[in-house]
Amino acid sequence: MSKEIVILGAGYAGVLTALTARKYLSADEAKITVVNQFPTHQIITELHRLAGGTIAEGAVALPLKKIFKGLDIDLQIAKVTKFNVDTKKVDLDTGYTLDYDTLVVSLGSQTGFFGIPGLEENSMVLKSVNDANKINRHIEDRIKAYAQTKDEADATIVIGGGGLTGVELVGEIVDNFPKIAAKHGVNFADLKIKLVEAGPKILPVLPDTLIQRATESLAKRGVEFITGTPVTGVEGNVIALKDREPIVANTLVWTGGVAPLPLVGESGLAADRGKATINEFLQSTSHDDVFVIGDASVALPADGGRPLYAPTAQVAWQMGECAGYNLFAQYKNQEMKSFSAVNSGTLASLGRKDAVATIGASNTELKGLPATLMKEASNIRYLTHIKALFGLAY
Repeated sequence: MSKEIVILGAGYAGVLTALTARKYLSADEAKITVVNQFPTHQIITELHRLAGGTIAEGAVALPLKKIFKGLDIDLQIAKVTKFNVDTKKVDLDTGYTLDYDTLVVSLGSQTGFFGIPGLEENSMVLKSVNDANKINRHIEDRIKAYAQTKDEADATIVIGGGGLTGVELVGEIVDNFPKIAAKHGVNFADLKIKLVEAGPKILPVLPDTLIQRATESLAKRGVEFITGTPVTGVEGNVIALKDREPIVANTLVWTGGVAPLPLVGESGLAADRGKATINEFLQSTSHDDVFVIGDASVALPADGGRPLYAPTAQVAWQMGECAGYNLFAQYKNQEMKSFSAVNSGTLASLGRKDAVATIGASNTELKGLPATLMKEASNIRYLTHIKALFGLAY
């Protein structure tokens, strides 16, 4: 009897689950349905380049139909409005309801605003291709306006959050937007590019030597770093900062954190702080017919303490492959694989001219061209893995 497998989300974890499960399970053995709100698999780690205008949309938005071609995977382009793990039903915004035998939850996360007044209403985020395009258009529009108004608020761009997303975004902005400014008769040096970080330093996942290199590289290209300074509120275009004068800016992009999606915590799954708790096989700790992977899940050590896995693309990729195999193993009553993440390193682009990275378990440090090439190679490796090298044509 054919098994009904439903996979919610087609990010790194969801796509790899579907591809791996189909590798082991025939269409006669399992019907696989993937639900995703967009018709594309979006390369989230490259969205900063689309926002900065240095690549085309086709390079980061890969048609799911193309990725799943010939694999007998049913694709539902819809948003999940709710799912209930006790009734085993998934409701979609199309009005359709899915039933399942086994569910894979890989819905990712949402931007975290941490209760900061006015922040969500007055900022842009970078979580999707649509977000990236919006940021790109908005910044160019503000530059065009500044050419006429000379209003400093139009010339001020603030990035909130000094993690990988914020730093990589600001690197693309200072690399590409000088050309855009020149097109509109604006001297890019007149623009004020500010990165605000609540913690004491940017890129805290990297060694101090690479943090210094990144800071110096971007500062030379016009970025002002404001660290150790939380945003306390936003009212219109006025960004309030702790113990500092506010910044008036008509561009604010918030990359300062992530938060769980409410529908995961409301589904009936056992959860910790809104994320579904999972065992070593990536199953829900309360429902063994549900696998939860990527940012929607949390694996807690037996003796307490911090979560075992970071919410990164490489971990989501690895979780997807493990979950895909375990779907097969569960169906065949075979031994499932325990999940153990392998750290391949951390790569941070600083624009096309520079990058910093740590590579492998030994955390070998790279900077400059070698780090840039490693970043490119990492993306090509992923596209090769999912047979989507067509994305390189853009």
